[in-house]
Amino acid sequence: MPKVTSVNIGNLDFEFENTNVRVTANRNFPETKLAGLTVGPFEEGNEYEIYYWIAGELAKQGIVHFPKEDYLDPAKLFKTQWKERAQTSGQISALKDDFYPRLRRYVNELRAESTKTPEKMREYETVLHLSRDIVNSRMRKIVSLASSPTQTEQITKNLTCEEKLLHNHLSNLIRRWRKQILDYEEGKE
Repeated sequence: MPKVTSVNIGNLDFEFENTNVRVTANRNFPETKLAGLTVGPFEEGNEYEIYYWIAGELAKQGIVHFPKEDYLDPAKLFKTQWKERAQTSGQISALKDDFYPRLRRYVNELRAESTKTPEKMREYETVLHLSRDIVNSRMRKIVSLASSPTQTEQITKNLTCEEKLLHNHLSNLIRRWRKQILDYEEGKE
């Protein structure tokens, strides 16, 4: 896991693109060399671990597919939304570390597909609503956690890297603001 204080969402997304993911070969495919990187060979039906960005390109070509459990869908998002709403503000459920990168890709994919078919437009609108609700719910909890004077690993253990980044920024901002309010002396800033 990267040191959260020195990263941003773009860095985290780059890291996600370069993580190994499981895929299953849809058909036989020969070994391919790409600028010092070897991909394959693949045998139909076998599972492999490859970088996400390579898996995405191979999936577009129908060579491999991701396991069904790795895909987000409205039902999974609804379940996540329900869990977030059912918890108090001091509780935050654990999400998979790759939840937000997968969510971004899912929303972008649906946005592109929604211009082609009305069914995808409805799914896109549903997913966008669920996604915003999840993000807003978790953000409210993170703000509450960040403003707490006691910060422990136990409090932040269920946060994703993106959420830890937000939590750290808010905690630092709130801590500085509190100090300025409580330690203010005339003429100093």
